[in-house]
Amino acid sequence: MKKLLLIIVLIITAFCLYKYVYQNHRDIENEEASFELKSSTLINEFSINPIESETKYLNKTIEITGSITDINATNLTLNNIIFCQFSEHLQKSLSMNSQVKIKGRFIGYDDLLEQIKLDQCTVGIN
Repeated sequence: MKKLLLIIVLIITAFCLYKYVYQNHRDIENEEASFELKSSTLINEFSINPIESETKYLNKTIEITGSITDINATNLTLNNIIFCQFSEHLQKSLSMNSQVKIKGRFIGYDDLLEQIKLDQCTVGIN
């Protein structure tokens, strides 16, 4: 009886672990944004209270409108503070100082570099 109960518990535990590890990945591009704001608003929130702001936005999909201040093959920076990582190479039509709307998942605030970080980003010309 105890062996049967132990086997059932092990099967249930294994099933739960499998479902946790192999859960569906989020599709940030098609997910509705929890927050839509200007880069200056987001930067201001983090300058006032970074811990509270990080808790508010962590792992949420957000849309940010701002000006490109740095651009590379797979990432760009808005207003020198918001770092956006892309899964694919960026469009060649993007240029410095152009206004864009970025949609991505907020992954954290780097207090050493004072950067707001997003990943799985997509871009739309504003």
